[in-house]
Amino acid sequence: MKNTVIFQTLLGAVGISEQDGAITEFFFAKDTQDSVSGQATLILKEAQKQFLGYLAGNRKTFDLPFAAEGTKFQKTVWEALRSIPYGETRSYKQVAEMIGQPDASRAVGMANNKNPILILTPCHRVLGSDSKLVGYAAGLDIKKQLLELEKSHFNC
Repeated sequence: MKNTVIFQTLLGAVGISEQDGAITEFFFAKDTQDSVSGQATLILKEAQKQFLGYLAGNRKTFDLPFAAEGTKFQKTVWEALRSIPYGETRSYKQVAEMIGQPDASRAVGMANNKNPILILTPCHRVLGSDSKLVGYAAGLDIKKQLLELEKSHFNC
């Protein structure tokens, strides 16, 4: 059974879903009311706590089980994204090189676009080759806010 919690943050309403004890989605919710679909499981409560700690600058990594649905290639890219350190960025080409496929920049971009676990799998840390903000499912304003948040807490 899929369980989801939606709650308010400084970025707006966000939702986290889990199934079988692992996070399957992190998304920006259109509904601004806090709510729970299914049960507010321990893993959802922990994910919410860790995310709020991230926003406060007290948490630089997430210690949660992830189980996003995707192709083998997408999952490889998402795993690589989770290895990009807090406060740092990489280009799509650099991520392609990280996974041993240096000519797969466009495919990396498509995998980023399909990332169902925004922020916790930090696709916002991936920039265009010219270090410009490009593409983000939640919009470039949110991507910019996330990068600025990490930059402001980077040395804390």
